[in-house]
Amino acid sequence: MSVQNPPRSTEAAPAALPGARRSLWLRTLHQWHWISSAICLTAMLLFSITGFTLNHAAQIESKPDVTRIKSVVPAALLPALRVYAEQHVDGEAPVPAQLAEWANAAFPVDLRGRSAEWSEEDAYIALPRPGGDAWLRVSLDGKAEYELTSRGAISWLNDMHKGRNTGPVWSWFIDLFALACLVFCITGFLIMKIHAGNRPSTWPVIGFGIVLPAVLALLFVH
Repeated sequence: MSVQNPPRSTEAAPAALPGARRSLWLRTLHQWHWISSAICLTAMLLFSITGFTLNHAAQIESKPDVTRIKSVVPAALLPALRVYAEQHVDGEAPVPAQLAEWANAAFPVDLRGRSAEWSEEDAYIALPRPGGDAWLRVSLDGKAEYELTSRGAISWLNDMHKGRNTGPVWSWFIDLFALACLVFCITGFLIMKIHAGNRPSTWPVIGFGIVLPAVLALLFVH
């Protein structure tokens, strides 16, 4: 006597689909959430700390440390510099390769790709940097002076937060960090939404987080 297998239920698979889909979504969101949090971890700490130091910049005093170095331009370079200055007087033009090579050896600077403001008397190269400032002035009579101003580690971190004088690579990193933070926040919100049925406080807390900044901005920011 043959035993026939019971017919498969056609309703079991569709009934299980919503739960399976929910589990897949939740697993995917958790994966994106932890990956974005890992990318953001160090930068989030940096930006959180510097957010506090920027907010209290007036209370966190820093004493500028100024370094000055003087030197003399080799006489062999001066004729070419004077001709170059006459061609670009009262304008901005790249630093000549010979001058850049000499300056890189005489001062702690790298003038490759830099521009100078040229006049009949001198060339002035602005060298802004995070946490301070610097400049180099090369007089056409042969005198050169370099000045570096450093305002300390806190000022350096604050400028890194703002992307001030940090160059294109750090600017790209800030963009990547902002994107990772966006992914982190959106996936966190979606995870909370999925669990909201078992956590009644989810929506009141989210609503409070949305309303509080708006109310403070409207009432106290003028």
